[in-house]
Amino acid sequence: MGRQVLVIEDEPNIAEAIKFILTRDGWRVATHPDGASAMAAVQRLQPDVLVLDLMLPGLSGLEVLRLIRAHPDLAELPVLMLTAKGQERDRQAAQQAGANLFMTKPFANAEMLSAVRGLAGL
Repeated sequence: MGRQVLVIEDEPNIAEAIKFILTRDGWRVATHPDGASAMAAVQRLQPDVLVLDLMLPGLSGLEVLRLIRAHPDLAELPVLMLTAKGQERDRQAAQQAGANLFMTKPFANAEMLSAVRGLAGL
């Protein structure tokens, strides 16, 4: 189908769960475990949608998102910010950094699928 999602998530079980949910829907899913080299992964893979964890080793998801929004070729990439922290200040920080959507863990499978489809315009 040509639809690709990159999941930048340092918790292997969560990354695998998201991969399973989206692969069943026909998405190609790549995973990446840290923030330090996340930009290189985004540039290499050029995904249609990015699922980005807020708390990552190396660089935080917010820092990665700021880099993405500052890059001319990636500025419009749809980003779903994912976090175990659901406080309002986290939502505001993600929104200010340029996240298109914000989702807390744990999430429902249908919620994840709907969010990614929506970000891809499907």
